[in-house]
Order: sequence, then structure tokens, then C-alpha cells
Amino acid sequence: MKKVRVEDSIGMVLGHDMTKIVPGDFKGPAFKKGHIVTQEDIEVLKNMGKDHIFLLELNEDQIHENEAAVRLANAAAGKGIHLTEPMEGKVSFKAEYDGLLKVRKELLYEINGIEHISMASLQDNTPVKKGQLVAGTRIIPLITERYKVEEVEKSCIGEEAVIQIKPYKKMKLGVVITGNEVFYGRIEDKFAPVFKAKMAEYGAELMDIKFAPDDAEKIKTAILEHIQNGADGVVTGGGMSVDPDDVTPEGIRLTGAEVISYGAPVLPGAMFMMAYLGDKPIMGLPACGMYHKTTIFDLIFPRVLAGERIKKRDIAALGYGGLCTQCKICTYPACHFGKA
Repeated sequence: MKKVRVEDSIGMVLGHDMTKIVPGDFKGPAFKKGHIVTQEDIEVLKNMGKDHIFLLELNEDQIHENEAAVRLANAAAGKGIHLTEPMEGKVSFKAEYDGLLKVRKELLYEINGIEHISMASLQDNTPVKKGQLVAGTRIIPLITERYKVEEVEKSCIGEEAVIQIKPYKKMKLGVVITGNEVFYGRIEDKFAPVFKAKMAEYGAELMDIKFAPDDAEKIKTAILEHIQNGADGVVTGGGMSVDPDDVTPEGIRLTGAEVISYGAPVLPGAMFMMAYLGDKPIMGLPACGMYHKTTIFDLIFPRVLAGERIKKRDIAALGYGGLCTQCKICTYPACHFGKA
């Protein structure tokens, strides 16, 4: 790297981006790598606090930050990821569509253990929107040894990308709301609006809402009617506690479904049930879904829509990060909830 006084740099080619910062207004490259310095640039560079510029002279064993960032990003990015052009040595990963962000955490740890390599992402299983920034990568210095980038490229070879986005499937879902108090009109139902909003948010189709009393056989019948009518899955609301009158779990079991878990280390949502009737998911949501904006349903539902089959260990893993602090203004998924 050759250091040159700004006054002596006219006609020379910059070897790296030069960042300009205007507090509260702008941060970005005032001059990009490859820019030929002119007389007019001298005052601008001086005002940026630059008394010298650097010319990079790379040998064949070295790599520049921009080329390195592009190669790192191409190695790590999978389906659903749009990569930006390098800016100030960094390439950003953005979502090409709404979906579920998947990150191979252990491999990401390995990558960041290589000297000079930096790759940062949102947490695994975060629901993301089209155009959202989900990750970024760069090297720390302006140049580094080429073999370090090649080491990352080799480690990324495999069936699953380090960072990818699973699209949501177009699922048709039936809803069964249980409880004598609602079925017999003693109180107004509060679950239906919740389910309608959640399914609209994720692009799922709400086929129909059925109401059933606290009768396991009738709950079973309502669930099976949804399946027979073409539902890709069923969500039940209410009747999930240990109260003797709450028989929704029994109704789910009577369908013949395989119960993956009854109970989860998540608050709110501890009485949640996850089951499958063949390949059809059945999700039993306790009453917390009526009163809290964000619950275990928000952690499980996107994964179901992304085509994942939930396992017992998936439920158990939710305990770390599974406490919702019920902020006055909910910012989920831009918070700790459900993030391991």
C-alpha cells in the first residue's frame, strides 16, 4: 500500500472507497475505488479530513475488500437472496420475497472464526419481508490473503446454503373455535379476528371457521370436516388448559393425529399443542392468543407455512428466547422473542 499526499494525487487512481460522513444526514462513498483524482477533488478530500490517499498494489496472493465481499456473499447466499453491489467493501443480502430466514448457525460461527472475515445475519427462523436486509459480509482490512476467502468458499459447499429464505406456501387452513361460552352465545368470540389477521399477514387462506362446544367428539368432528373439505391444516382456539371442561386436546387426539407436543417452553403459549394427521398440521392455540399480540403461534406458524414439519426438539428449543416481555409497543419479529 502506497501513501500519497492528497496534493500530489491528481491523476492517480483510488485503491479503495473513501467514505464521507455528514452526521444525521449522509454516510456513504464520496469517491469509489477506481476514481481518478482531479484538481476539484482536493478540497473535498481535505474537508473529509483526508490528507493522504492510498494506492493499493496487490500481489497474486492478496484480494481487495470489494472482490472479497462479492465472493463471500456468492458462497453463502442461497435461495431467496438478492445480493447488492459492494459498497465501502460490504455486500448486503436482501430478501427477494416474504418468507422464513434460515441460517446455518454452526457454519456461520466457523466462517467468522477465520481471521479478517465478517458475516452478520438476523437470527435463524426470523419471518422476513421482501426487500428486507437479512445479512451482510465484508473483510475487515482493505486487503487480505486470498486463501482465507477460498477457505470460506470451500466450507460453504453443501446441500443447504448458509443463508437462504424459504417462501411461504399457499396453505388453506380451517379454524375450530371451542368453548361452551362462545358456542352457546354467552360471550362474543374474540378468536376469529385474531386468526383472520394472522393468516392475512402471512398470505394463508382461511377456508372456514367452525364453532364447537366443550365436547371432544364434536371438536374431533369439526377438525375432520375441515380436512375432508380440503384444508391443508387446522388451527383450534381455546380449551387447551388443564381445566376439566377444556377438552380440545382430547378432541385433537380423537382424530387419530400424532401429537408432537402438548405444552411448550414459551410464554405466552405454554399450553400449545402441535399434532399431525398424516401430513396435515393441527395447531392447538390456548386462550393467550386472544389477549396477546404475539404468542407461540407467531413462532410456529411461519415455519409451518414454510413447509417445515415441526419436531419435538423444535418445540423444546424455543425455551431459549421463549419469554415474551409484552412490550407496550410490540416490535416482533425485530426483538428477542423466539430467537435462539
